[in-house]
Amino acid sequence: MNTKIYRLNQIDEAAAAIRRGELVAFPTETVYGLGADATNEPAVKNVYLAKGRPSDNPLIVHVNSVAMVEQYAAEIPEKARKLMAAFWPGSLTIILKIKRGALSKTVTGGLSTVAFRFPDNQPTLDLIGKAGVPIVGPSANTSGKPSPTTAQHVYHDLNGKITGILDDGPTRVGVESTVLDMSTETPVILRPGAVTKQDIEGVIGSIDLNHHQVGKNETPKAPGMKYKHYAPSAQVYIVDDGTDWSTVVRWIAQQPFDVGVMAEEQILQQLTLPMNAVQFSLGTGVADASARLFDGLRGFDDQPNVKAIVTEAFPAKNLGRAYMNRLNKSAGGAHFDPAQVK
Repeated sequence: MNTKIYRLNQIDEAAAAIRRGELVAFPTETVYGLGADATNEPAVKNVYLAKGRPSDNPLIVHVNSVAMVEQYAAEIPEKARKLMAAFWPGSLTIILKIKRGALSKTVTGGLSTVAFRFPDNQPTLDLIGKAGVPIVGPSANTSGKPSPTTAQHVYHDLNGKITGILDDGPTRVGVESTVLDMSTETPVILRPGAVTKQDIEGVIGSIDLNHHQVGKNETPKAPGMKYKHYAPSAQVYIVDDGTDWSTVVRWIAQQPFDVGVMAEEQILQQLTLPMNAVQFSLGTGVADASARLFDGLRGFDDQPNVKAIVTEAFPAKNLGRAYMNRLNKSAGGAHFDPAQVK
């Protein structure tokens, strides 16, 4: 099977494939998702197979209306409705208790909750509407690899494994949605994203940040909590704020392989990089960096001589919290250590 690229005038065709139980990747404002009919259990199982995703990693259900959520959620608390009014369509995923038997355990990871999102992308909202069903949508990549922010990224990972990809160009945000658990007494952010803790508290008051480490035999309530994510083949090192980049340059020059350098444009312009350095601009500021992070990591995966990647850190506040969450997972927590430079 050769995966088809659907243009925006072919949404009817893509929706028909979803209704047949086939897999179609779709764009959102964050990353591309791997879509299947959320009510079709065999189709949902094929999502796990195509990605190589662990079966206890629950899926986010994408909708195009609050009414669609009401078909499956046991209840929608008043605070959740306020957040839907404030941030939907947008980069906020809300976990709610599910009606018994409303969706299969394949979707929920066996939990009594399900995560809902109303993406801010009109072609995908049209796709959901024309398919007539909610669509599950984990990131459309090989499990554990950097998430896809273009249709070409999806094609690279999943060509021959899925029916098609609805192409709407590069995504705007570049990091996955904020996941907020509203099934607990106090709402908890399980995964940071572009909708920040401050944003949410401005609507519903105090919430918590997740500090729980998911155990080996425990099912996570949201994607990105348990398994290795966002990692390219090369080892990523975080260059902490305040690090002297000239020390980083000296370390690169000492390596017997190529090293990727991901930093803001103003930093790159100030550096005299050695021949074995391969640079990738993160633009200017954390918004640019978040939008470009996965694209850069994926680009280095296509350069086998790059065995390490040094990447600029940002303060872990607001959108920077989401950026650093993804970067930390990409690096496996590894930071550049100036003391190792001879």
